Amino acid sequence: MRRRDFIKVTIGSAAAWPLTARGQQKMPVVQPAIPVVGYLFPGSPETSARIVAAFRKGLNETGFVENQNVAIEFRWAVPNDRLRELAADLVRRQVAVIATPGSTPAAIAAKAATTTIPVVFGIVATLSRMVLLLASTVLAAMSPASIS
Repeated sequence: MRRRDFIKVTIGSAAAWPLTARGQQKMPVVQPAIPVVGYLFPGSPETSARIVAAFRKGLNETGFVENQNVAIEFRWAVPNDRLRELAADLVRRQVAVIATPGSTPAAIAAKAATTTIPVVFGIVATLSRMVLLLASTVLAAMSPASIS
């Protein structure tokens, strides 16, 4: 009788061994998503090409390269009465910050659409300062304290 019990225990533990010997599973490494800047402007891409070029240049000078460590979601309000709708769309997409360079109506529409997402605005003459402010805002959004 003891021999049978020994064989049952041995075969039972051998059958159960692969189920219990798996060990810890490797957790997938989750890369933090790159921050998304919402860009809201009352006009077409053609009419604001110089402003967009200066905006991208300023981002590059502060270490932000589009599609590498920052993404830009452009919203062009043509006609201008779509500003509120487009600002609400950027809020739904949960961008890190909304930039409205050189446009008071776009800044007002963005501010009306959110109380939690920072809105950065300015005139074209102060675009470099605006980009520096934007960069510091994006860096703050990327900090570990704000990600968790």
